[in-house]
Amino acid sequence: MKRISLEQLQAESGSVNYPEQYQYICGLIRADRIRPVKSSPRNGKSPALHMSYWRMEETPDYGEILEEITYRLSPLIRMDYYQAHPAVYQEEAPWVRRLSSFLLETGGRPEEPVSLNERSFQIFGREKFLQREHGKKILTHCGLSLQDLNVYGTTEPLAYYSHSRKVPQNVLILENKDTFYSMRRHLLCGGSTIFGEEISTVIYGAGKSILRSSEDFGFCVEPHINDASNRILYFGDLDYEGIGIYERLYDVFQSRNAGDSDAQKVRPFVEAYLRMTKKAASCGEDFLPQMREKQNRNLRGTFFSAFPEEWTAGVCQMLSAGRYIPQEILNITDF
Repeated sequence: MKRISLEQLQAESGSVNYPEQYQYICGLIRADRIRPVKSSPRNGKSPALHMSYWRMEETPDYGEILEEITYRLSPLIRMDYYQAHPAVYQEEAPWVRRLSSFLLETGGRPEEPVSLNERSFQIFGREKFLQREHGKKILTHCGLSLQDLNVYGTTEPLAYYSHSRKVPQNVLILENKDTFYSMRRHLLCGGSTIFGEEISTVIYGAGKSILRSSEDFGFCVEPHINDASNRILYFGDLDYEGIGIYERLYDVFQSRNAGDSDAQKVRPFVEAYLRMTKKAASCGEDFLPQMREKQNRNLRGTFFSAFPEEWTAGVCQMLSAGRYIPQEILNITDF
């Protein structure tokens, strides 16, 4: 019910004559289209009318909409949500019809993967509809996911340098830009090994950005870098955040290859970390910078499991003291 004033009803009657207005309002009451708010005062005229009324909302007829939901949409679209919420379907129908047409034309999940924004425009004529507008909500109402549309994300392109395109090869992901430039320069100047390891490709991970890029790793790099036979190494700062980036990156690669014991894994570049701590020891603990506050200290041990226990104990002691070792402790003269 919706509350409405006597003045509004009088205006709706289309008459300036009070008796006619009275008859119009009484007719609405008899038809049970309005009901007086009995606690409201009367208007003081004869015959008197209450000053406020409840307007009875008409029950919409969703028969045609329910028929469309049940019989005219792609069978891949789940019917239960919209059958229970026909008013929502009435609002979303133009978009659902476009999605249904796409699914019917492609016969289901499209074979060729395309980017999220490209698929969004292909279906809805709006490139950001699936990313920023109502697209994901409509997919949920239809019982579908982005995976059903065979899309991939387009993260910022990875910056990398390949000294060789051979496979298999060692691929080294670096947390920081300075170390990436130094190691790239080392390879460009004729070097082929870094700390005794033959490195063919270096990738600039840009801190936590690598976590987003790695989810679509195969679309961000050339085939020789994504080859399943490659060995992938990671090297970053020795602080809680840098170690945490590695552990989350490890999880991303694990989830990409779930169930495949021989699939690619990302490993710490052990020798580089050992060189960091050795050089830091020659500088003295007081020389090391203080760690930034409020870093997430929840580490699972995936990183430390690759190192000797004695080394791990020393690093944990340093971290507990609030110190850290940045990658930049090493430069081109150390490689």
